[in-house]
Amino acid sequence: MIKLLPTIFALAVSFVSVAAQAQDITGSAQAGEKINAMCIGCHGIKGYQASFPEVYKVPMISGQNAKYIEAALHAYQKGERKHPTMRSISESLTDQNMADLAAYYSDHGLVVGEMAPKEAKVPSAEVAALLGKANCASCHGANFSSPISPAYPKIGGQHADYLFVALKAYKISDNAKVGRNNPIMASMAKQYSNAELKLLANYLSSVQGDVKVVPQSRFR
Repeated sequence: MIKLLPTIFALAVSFVSVAAQAQDITGSAQAGEKINAMCIGCHGIKGYQASFPEVYKVPMISGQNAKYIEAALHAYQKGERKHPTMRSISESLTDQNMADLAAYYSDHGLVVGEMAPKEAKVPSAEVAALLGKANCASCHGANFSSPISPAYPKIGGQHADYLFVALKAYKISDNAKVGRNNPIMASMAKQYSNAELKLLANYLSSVQGDVKVVPQSRFR
């Protein structure tokens, strides 16, 4: 792991640099609310499950970092994240649309005076060792809701089954429909067996986090 650190650091700097170049566009939450109809059918229903590449709850995106949402949409559009539905949706969006949706969802469901996530609960010795293996907290924060870059996701409290599917996707290459092309996360995920990734996902979902599902009025 020590030998990997210089390479991982260089990749992280490169990734943040690319993300910074995309920050010239300012998103409008008000504009995002007007175009989120394509999002709420999945992300606005509590417990809604996707069925590709396997059955899992769609990720909670209300309260997520805006720059991460924006970066994820760009990755789907470019095919760096492979998911037919998300690829189709992202291809219909302009850069401004993505920034607007990201601004909307980053503030969505925030309550004035709401307490920030507390320090993450103490993991079991087995999980602690797994977290330390890739030093997950160094990027995602000690409580997994305060990443070092706004282009990185908050993962504390996210659905376990989604996290498991996402982490496995970073290990997949040369597949037309499944996988995520991210050298930083690929180098991390490939250190673990799928059973270990499931343990990590279950723990991360159990800690208090910012992300949530805010049901839309038409689906309540």
